[in-house]
Amino acid sequence: MSRALSRLPAKHIPRTVPVSETGERLTTSAMIASLDAEGRKTVAAPFGHALCDLARTRQDIVGLTADLAKYTDLHVFAKAYPDRFYQMGMAEQVMISAAAGLAREGFTPFATTYAVFASRRAYDFIFMAIAEEDLPVKIVCALPGLTTGYGPSHQATEDIAIFRGMPGLTIIDPCDATEIAQAVPAIADHPGPVYMRLLRGQVPDVLSRYGYKFEIGKAKEIRGGKDVLFVTTGFMTMRALDAADRLAADGIDCAVLHCPTIKPLDTQTIIAAASAGGRLVVTAENHSVIGGLGEAVGACLMRAGVNVPFRQIGLADAFLDAGALPTLHDQYGLSVDAVAASVKSWL
Repeated sequence: MSRALSRLPAKHIPRTVPVSETGERLTTSAMIASLDAEGRKTVAAPFGHALCDLARTRQDIVGLTADLAKYTDLHVFAKAYPDRFYQMGMAEQVMISAAAGLAREGFTPFATTYAVFASRRAYDFIFMAIAEEDLPVKIVCALPGLTTGYGPSHQATEDIAIFRGMPGLTIIDPCDATEIAQAVPAIADHPGPVYMRLLRGQVPDVLSRYGYKFEIGKAKEIRGGKDVLFVTTGFMTMRALDAADRLAADGIDCAVLHCPTIKPLDTQTIIAAASAGGRLVVTAENHSVIGGLGEAVGACLMRAGVNVPFRQIGLADAFLDAGALPTLHDQYGLSVDAVAASVKSWL
């Protein structure tokens, strides 16, 4: 390191990509990585196809995007229903305002962008134009949490924390393709505004083998276990299920309670599950440990007087690095290996 760089604070030193002895890069592109284990079934663009299925029988369904149709899977809807698709350009606030206007005219708008742009850039417009008026706008956002390696500008690690304080807003964090397909008609039927995190492109199919059925506001046990209770949301449910399989080989029996609805939280089910059997309760989420599922569950248990061992798996309260997703998920504790190791260290 040069003398000039050595005088800089660590966070200001330019990051370098690690290379092998032969000069080969040891990481992949920030966007070239699956969120799931290799070889598992995936479904292409489940959100776009589910919205098309819904639109066949509902003329009120319209789609809007802020120059990101291809990257939120809304291009599938745009091709099928071009007269019901609105390309708003790179103007998220305008898109939200237009969605509010369409809702006032009797439409059910699905507005899509990246989660960082909805939560950070368009918050006040969502608050004033949609939530306060209790309009049925569905805000569906890609790249939640650590699902991109492009760094803090695109990593919405705090979107749930930002939106949890907004009155009347339902917050959904689906696990996989099965749940996304089921959630689309469910949130369309919901009378108020909804914010839903979105997995895009080739999305893993995990929950179909369990006969899972999505319901707004309901947490559901996917797997039973006597030693550990995972309370999970989003793609961390699939990670917890895989970690439970791995931990079972070491004689550690883990249950997985999936909570796709962050707000309103299914406190009754969570309290009942945490109260049973004296298990270690571990929350796991693709979100900052500040203000997300973990803190919501912890507060819920404290208010109910449920005194159990409690730990959180989530993203650091920090601006995260850029890089390849597998590397970052190991680094920040979201990989199956990291989840299993954390649980072992707490028992």
